[in-house]
Amino acid sequence: MDILASIRSVLHPLHREGVRFVALFAIATLILFLIWKPLGWLGVVLTLWCAYFFRDPPRATPTRAGLVVSPADGKVVATADAVPPAELGLGEAARPRISIFMSVFDVHVNRVPVASTVDRVSYRPGKFLNAAEDKASDDNERNSLRLILDDGRDLGVVQIAGLVARRIVCDAAPGQTYDAGQRFGIIRFGSRLDVYLPVGVAPLVAVGQRAVAGETVLADLTSNEGPRLAVVG
Repeated sequence: MDILASIRSVLHPLHREGVRFVALFAIATLILFLIWKPLGWLGVVLTLWCAYFFRDPPRATPTRAGLVVSPADGKVVATADAVPPAELGLGEAARPRISIFMSVFDVHVNRVPVASTVDRVSYRPGKFLNAAEDKASDDNERNSLRLILDDGRDLGVVQIAGLVARRIVCDAAPGQTYDAGQRFGIIRFGSRLDVYLPVGVAPLVAVGQRAVAGETVLADLTSNEGPRLAVVG
């Protein structure tokens, strides 16, 4: 029973975006087996990796009002003030920005960081630079969401394509209302998420920290706590 439980713990449903990719990998694997058996086994490995990439595990999202949770799995690569993308309509003043980089091994399903209503969704084509680099926020292809919070403040979430990523999927539309932690999209094959907090709200994560979508608390809208520092070791 312990073995079965261990197996179930790493098996998760596929996001719908991944179904056709896994099917294509599986078909290619069958063809590779017909060509040469060792190539077929390589196809098996790649098919399993594809299924792993598109996994969509459940998450336990904290429900206390005011908590901003991570919209993505990955590594926090920046916590600094920055001017939001103009298309968001968040003004020209710098805001606290938290950037989370997703490697090809991270879950790529994106979740809404806080209970809110979608006010604006804006797509902008761009480059495909390494998403871990700071200039990716300005130069890369991106999809931006402006969210209106229950207290009237606003918050920005930006999906950013990466070096390998070529497809940003966003299911959100203006007028939709979300609870914190609900799924709203996915980015295929390596990317980044930027969160622009309201002015005066401090990030409660530090550079180098691992974030889990829907679970890790990025900020507290009701707290006066200052930015958190961390030591990597």
